[in-house]
Amino acid sequence: MVIGVKLFKDIKLWKNIFRPEQDGDAEEMEFGEESWENIEKDRSKFDIHDRGQRREYAQDCKDKIREAEQELENLNFEYGKVTSYLKDIEEIEALPEEERAELNASAEKIQELESRRGVYLEKKNRMSDEKYHQMERMEEDAEAGLKKLLETEDYQNLIRKDMGRLDGEKHAYLYRKDELKGMIADAKGMSVICSVALIVCYVVLFTLQYALHMNTQIGFLMTTGLAALAITLLFVKYTESVKELKRVEKGINRIIMLHNRVKIRYVNNTNLLDYLYMKYKVSSAKEFQTLWEKYKVEKEERKRYREAELELDECQQELLNILKCYQVKDPAIWLHQTAAILDNKEMVEIRHGLIIRRQSLRRRMDYNKEMIIEKTKGELKELAERYPQYAGELGR
Repeated sequence: MVIGVKLFKDIKLWKNIFRPEQDGDAEEMEFGEESWENIEKDRSKFDIHDRGQRREYAQDCKDKIREAEQELENLNFEYGKVTSYLKDIEEIEALPEEERAELNASAEKIQELESRRGVYLEKKNRMSDEKYHQMERMEEDAEAGLKKLLETEDYQNLIRKDMGRLDGEKHAYLYRKDELKGMIADAKGMSVICSVALIVCYVVLFTLQYALHMNTQIGFLMTTGLAALAITLLFVKYTESVKELKRVEKGINRIIMLHNRVKIRYVNNTNLLDYLYMKYKVSSAKEFQTLWEKYKVEKEERKRYREAELELDECQQELLNILKCYQVKDPAIWLHQTAAILDNKEMVEIRHGLIIRRQSLRRRMDYNKEMIIEKTKGELKELAERYPQYAGELGR
C-alpha cells in the first residue's frame, strides 16, 4: 500500500487553518484528477495551541519540503544533461566554413556507407533506422529507463487506487456526518415535543384533580416516569451523536490532509511519466519494452554485419575525432545523427525536442520550488510570525 499507516498517524486537521469555520458545503467537492494539483489550504479547525497538532503539522511541512528538494536534485541533474546537448549543437553550428565542410564530408561518408547496408537492413520485420537509432541513443540507460517507466506506471496505478479509496472513505464520512446532524436535530425536536406533552399532561391532570375532584396521583407518577425515561433516552442519544460527529469531522480532516500529500505525489509522478514518454518517444512502458526487446535482437544481427564494414567504422572514428577537436562534449551521439549535421531542418527538430524537454524539466522544477517548497516555507513563516511563541517548533 502506497499510503502507509504512518501517514494516517502523521496527518492532523490541515484543511481549515486559515479560514473561519464554515458549514460542510465545501467538504462536498469532488476530488477528480483534474483537481489534484490544487492543494487544499482550508485549516480553520487546526488548533495551533495544541502541541500535538502543531508538531504534526510542522513535521508534515518538513516532509513535503524534503521530498520536493530530492525531486529538485534529480531534475537539476537531468536539466544539466539536456543543456549539455544543446551546447553541443551550438558548437557544431558555430564552426567556421572550412571546419564545417570537413565535418560534413565525414558525415556524408557515413551516410553513404549506411545506405549500402540498407539492402540487408530492409529485410522484413526489421526495425526502421529511425527506431533503431532512437533506441541506440538510449541504449546506456534503456534498462534503467524501462525499469523506471514500469515502476512509475505501477506507482501511478497505486496512487489512483489510493485516491479512489480515499474518495470513497470521504463520501462515507460525509454521509455519516449528515446522518448524525439529522439525528441531533431529531433529538432536539423530540425533546421539545416531550416537554410540551409533559406540560399538557400536567395541565390535564391538575384540571381533573382540582376541577373534577378526581384522584390523579397515579397519573402524575406515570407521566413523570415516562417523561424522565424519554428525556434520558433523548439526552443519551444526543450526547452520543455529538461525540460521534466530532470523531467523523476529525476523520474527514485526516482524509483531506492525506489527499493533499497524495496529490503532490500524483502531480510529480504524472509529470515524470509525461517526461519519460516524451524522452523515450513512447506512449507506455509496454511499448518501450517491446521496442527494447526488438532492438536487442536487431543489434546482434547488425553487429555481425558491421564486422565486415570496417570502412564504416573508420569513417565513424574520423567523425568522432573531428568532433572531439571542436570540444563537443558528447561526440558519440552524433554518429547516429549525421542527417542533422547535413540538414539544418533535422538539426532544428533535434534542438526543438531538447528545448521542449528542458521546458518540461523547468516546469517541474518550478512546481517543486514555488508550489511546494516556497509555499510551505511561507506557511510556516506566516504561522511563526503570527504565533512567535511557537516559532521554534515551526522550524524558524
